[in-house]
Amino acid sequence: MYEAYYGFSSKPFQLNPDPTFFYGSRGHRRAMAYLEYGLHQSEGFIVITGDVGAGKTTLVRSLLQKLDPGRVIAAHLVSTQIDADDILRLVAAAFGLPARNVDKADLLLQLEAFLVKLTATGKRGLLIVDEAQNLSPAAVEELRMLSNFQLEDHALLQSFLIGQPEFRATMQSDHMLQLRQRVIASYHLGPMDAIETRAYIEHRLGCVGWKGDPAITASAFEAIFKETKGIPRRINTLCDRLLLASFLGDRHELGTSQVEEVGREMREEQGTRNPSGIEAPGLRLLPALSALASDPEALRRLSDLGAGFQASRLEARIERLEQTLGALLGLAAQAAVSVEPSSGEVSGDVR
Repeated sequence: MYEAYYGFSSKPFQLNPDPTFFYGSRGHRRAMAYLEYGLHQSEGFIVITGDVGAGKTTLVRSLLQKLDPGRVIAAHLVSTQIDADDILRLVAAAFGLPARNVDKADLLLQLEAFLVKLTATGKRGLLIVDEAQNLSPAAVEELRMLSNFQLEDHALLQSFLIGQPEFRATMQSDHMLQLRQRVIASYHLGPMDAIETRAYIEHRLGCVGWKGDPAITASAFEAIFKETKGIPRRINTLCDRLLLASFLGDRHELGTSQVEEVGREMREEQGTRNPSGIEAPGLRLLPALSALASDPEALRRLSDLGAGFQASRLEARIERLEQTLGALLGLAAQAAVSVEPSSGEVSGDVR
């Protein structure tokens, strides 16, 4: 909605990790340096940890974008709660090898043959495991065993393990001694400071053609840092909502009061649940959608944005918006009445 209003080429604060928006804060530059150092070493494990939303996946995708496919064949694996046998199947599948109905011994033979062939052609294999905190100790041990593949004195596979801070606790357990001995570098990615937070916001806005509209006061940048603690994903979420609220309010300058208002709304949404304790689908979108649907002036501005489109297309978009709002309000109402007041047990299924 607000992209055209402010003259942006796209959304500057989307939540999906996009390497084109990568911002090299001090911490992110150092984490990237560790990954690049690991590539230069061509062996062992590199471990990068960071809190939820710290930018780990964006970091990985930025690295993947830099890799020369003529030298490195990378497999990017996002782990879930899987056992030791399944991790081998996922690794094989990530490298494009058949893994269904193949026993463990044959999987290992396939992987080794594949990696030897890569080495023979002047390439090498890189395995990147994201969300490594979900791996069981047995699955981590299987990954360590894969690092035993060698051709003469050359390691055939290198692994980068990316996860949340609890993965460090897994690594420090007594039975992970052999893995720790093969970790050549480890780094924890922390939040950005206030100066980096401002630079990060300006960087992402610059990527979509921001030319000072809306203007952002220095105090607003400070308030954003205070609300988000310098965590990139939190910054993206807050700034996206802030731009939407500013568009609805027909504002071209963002100050402290706007940041605090949006921050307060988001905290209330995150802390408000229906009696069943389960959030109704789309519940967090209701405030913004309700404000849009009940504000004739905001709807007029939305219509003005579509002046360059055919009238039928614009009317269809507005109709879909109204249908979406109606559906969300209906779901929220159903969730609110799906609880027996006397027992507090859910009597309906809220998905």
